[in-house]
Amino acid sequence: MLDFARFTAVTFDCYGTLIDWETGIVEAVRPMLERHGVVANDDEILEAYASLESKTETGPYRAYRSVLRLVAADLSRGFGFEPSVAETMCLEKSLGAWPPFSDTVISLTRMKERYRLGVISNIDEDLFEQTAARLGVAFDWMVTAERAQAYKPSTAPFRLAFEAIGAPPDRILHVAQSIYHDIVPARELGLAVVWVNRRGGRAGFGATPPAHAEPDLEVPDLATLVTRMGID
Repeated sequence: MLDFARFTAVTFDCYGTLIDWETGIVEAVRPMLERHGVVANDDEILEAYASLESKTETGPYRAYRSVLRLVAADLSRGFGFEPSVAETMCLEKSLGAWPPFSDTVISLTRMKERYRLGVISNIDEDLFEQTAARLGVAFDWMVTAERAQAYKPSTAPFRLAFEAIGAPPDRILHVAQSIYHDIVPARELGLAVVWVNRRGGRAGFGATPPAHAEPDLEVPDLATLVTRMGID
């Protein structure tokens, strides 16, 4: 059992945990597929995205907007057509409109009453600014892939967060949806971690590659985590 009283800071993955990126990805990609006569269900789109994004984020660092353009282009080719330049920008242009989950804003607001809050996200600084206004709280720290020059599951963004927070890792709780991007590296660093299993019993791993690691706690959403924290 987690002793929530020992933590002074809570860090979050953003896209997938706070923001419903699977809905955002599908709604950005599906119109492009339909224009080219491609029929694909949500899981096919998300699994293709997961494979392509993780591959594109390996190797030398490149900006996330470049990752998104390359993923959109490769995804199109995988479905059998050559995209226009405008179509390769569908994910990048839609990202600012990706919605928070219904429990995100109120849960962050409640947690902010007790903890300092941070974000550790595979994102560019300016793209996160498009999302920040939707989240309802001012985060105490924000560590992006751009700032770390590396993408999770690299531990570099986490180590940069440790420096920014200035607290020992045993006083930090990390909360995330992606086992691949977050739970695996967080456990490697000895962080306490909560898995927010947003897929709720649906088959597969969605927009993240398959991975396995044991969290300290699994919850279906942030509202449940607030209750488990004993925040009235």
